Amino acid sequence: MKKINFPRKKLVLSAIGILLITVISITYISWIENEHKFVIETELVKKGSLSNTITATGTLEATNTVVVGTQVSGVIEKLYVDFNSVVKKGQLIAELDKYTLQSSLENAQADLDNAQAEYEYQNSNHLRMKVLYDKELLAKSDYDLVVYNLKKSKASVKSAKANLDRSARNLSYATIYSPIDGIVLNRAVEAGQTVAASMNTPELFTITNDLKEMQVEANIDEADIGMIKENQRVEFTVDAFPDLNFTGKVSEIRLQPNEASNVITYIVIISVSNPDLKLKPGMTASITTFVEEANDVLLIAGKATRFTPNQQLLEEYKRSLLKEVQNAPSDDSNTINNDNRPKPPRGNMPELDDAHKMVWVKNGEEIHPLVVEIGINDGSNMEVISGLKEGDILVTSLTLTNDSEESTLPQKNEDQKSPFIQEGPKGKNGAGGPPR
Repeated sequence: MKKINFPRKKLVLSAIGILLITVISITYISWIENEHKFVIETELVKKGSLSNTITATGTLEATNTVVVGTQVSGVIEKLYVDFNSVVKKGQLIAELDKYTLQSSLENAQADLDNAQAEYEYQNSNHLRMKVLYDKELLAKSDYDLVVYNLKKSKASVKSAKANLDRSARNLSYATIYSPIDGIVLNRAVEAGQTVAASMNTPELFTITNDLKEMQVEANIDEADIGMIKENQRVEFTVDAFPDLNFTGKVSEIRLQPNEASNVITYIVIISVSNPDLKLKPGMTASITTFVEEANDVLLIAGKATRFTPNQQLLEEYKRSLLKEVQNAPSDDSNTINNDNRPKPPRGNMPELDDAHKMVWVKNGEEIHPLVVEIGINDGSNMEVISGLKEGDILVTSLTLTNDSEESTLPQKNEDQKSPFIQEGPKGKNGAGGPPR
């Protein structure tokens, strides 16, 4: 009868499997240490400028614009200025036909003379009647009538004087003077044209002050108006000079809202210097308002504040540094002080507010976390107020790579093979196979 030893065969196969797994593990560890390396991407702390801006559109206007009209009706007799004429305050610029107005003035003067004569007669009559009344030679009712006529004539004199003044003022309105120093932007009438001052004052001229000082009326959206402050710096361009940047500053924020298509905007006045007179009223300006600005400050990349190393990868990196220290010669110049090696933060990481960020600083081959105080940021860079100096190196990425691929240690693709199932070494004919 044949004897079967199944337990012995299973024991041999198990021993071979354990030996195979041990060899593969040692091979994998050696492969990790010899073929892979840690790659650290960094950014320098440097000085620079950054800003946050708001864009809008607006219209250039003169700082002071006056529409010159007339309060009386008549025919334009003479015009003394034209478009773009430079005028001074009080300068004669137009005259209306004065014939009708002069006649009204003369009638008013005649009415005043008549009223004055009546008053003088009533006053003399009052003096005579008063003597008789005092001697009780005149009835009380007759005396009262004399007093009444005197007061009535006195009131007529006042009314006639008022009419005379009004006629004189209307006559003066027929002579048009410039109310300000400036430039005539518009002339709305021609000589010989009749203007009628009824419900609306007829427009004759539009005069602006010196165009060397102008303003932009910008329409700022309600979502941005909260960031606008007086004296903020503004840059803008106009279509007439697309390659030139003009500057100004915010001088006024008006509270009156403007609604158009359910969109609320507010008018912001921007003062602009125009010494070369290149800017003209009515031009459309594309505005950039600098709501936050910092010049010649320390800057760090925003991605440096978003970097947090994987703990497993960080531990592997620190073990690699420790192994380098252990394998290094005992010469003092190559010795790394253990106290200076990166140490993991103890306990929980601190909770940071918006004014503080955590960054990882690279010092030689070592990296360590550091809390810094930040200022403004533009989305890409941040201002550093304290905690760093120019030239410091910040870590933005820590990866484990080989010559042909890059991957982070804790990440594992679903189709990645297990490190314990390795292809065997290639034979002389180039064919591979499992280890035997």
